[in-house]
Amino acid sequence: MRRPWFEPAVLVFYRCRAARWEDSRMSEQTTCRKTYKEKLRPTPAQARALAAVLWRCRTLSNTALEQRIAAWERCHICLTRSQQEAELKDIRAECPDSAALHSHVLQDVLARLDKTYQAFFRRLAAGEKPGFPRLQGKDRYHSFTYNEVGNGARLDNGALVLSTIGRIAVRWSRPVQGTIKTVTVSREADGWYVCCSCAGVPTQPLPLSGHETGIDVGLKVFLITAEGEPTSPPKGNRLRTLATPARLSGRSRKRSSGSPAARRGASGAEKPWRCVRRSISMCADSAAISTIRRRSRWCVPTTRSPSRPSKPPT
Repeated sequence: MRRPWFEPAVLVFYRCRAARWEDSRMSEQTTCRKTYKEKLRPTPAQARALAAVLWRCRTLSNTALEQRIAAWERCHICLTRSQQEAELKDIRAECPDSAALHSHVLQDVLARLDKTYQAFFRRLAAGEKPGFPRLQGKDRYHSFTYNEVGNGARLDNGALVLSTIGRIAVRWSRPVQGTIKTVTVSREADGWYVCCSCAGVPTQPLPLSGHETGIDVGLKVFLITAEGEPTSPPKGNRLRTLATPARLSGRSRKRSSGSPAARRGASGAEKPWRCVRRSISMCADSAAISTIRRRSRWCVPTTRSPSRPSKPPT
């Protein structure tokens, strides 16, 4: 009889985060698909060029969406992705702005639009809230993708080389493993980032402990383990950590909604709040790992430390 994967001593059903370590499929898998996200360091001229690429991609997306809507309303014709991609050659010949973009970037814009249409029809058939594709504003389109490395985008001695933009410095935090398949450049609140999607990255599975546990993240205490042990919040001045994003959010709320100052304030507060959420999530994950390691020390005999007890102390 297989043991349930989650048997907490304290049954609390609020924001439960469980850690399951025994999975046969994960143990058999030797490679995976992994995305490396790194910070770009463009010059002011390169930053303006990247912003211009985003503007042209957003314009193409809105134009293609308007074309689909007009074709259905006037002729009851549902345009497909291949039909719109066939018109890219004529568009590049007539529009110098579109001709400056790589063909893979334009094709990815139409692929994203087609994906939103397919998701709309899927939700409509399932009886869910459809959510028709909408026109993208200047603050809602944040990235563009090169679908093939070496054709429009490549890495050269630690730098990212993009067609029509040039060589952009990258702040690498770790080495890239596997084979890079796609390159995505995105704009966030604190600058530009590059995401390299790699295939064939070797997995590094942790040794199986033979035991499973779970944790519950609450409000009165930071978290409670499956044994009912409360865990204190992470060390450090948490109020000081939350002061900056809270102050920025308060300033943005005092301004009129939709004003440029309010948008800048919300954009400035986005990064600090993201760091706070990430730190809390990392603390919860580290607590789960330490709990599993403690249980494995109790129950798994080892040859290095024969004096360790084989069961939890009473």
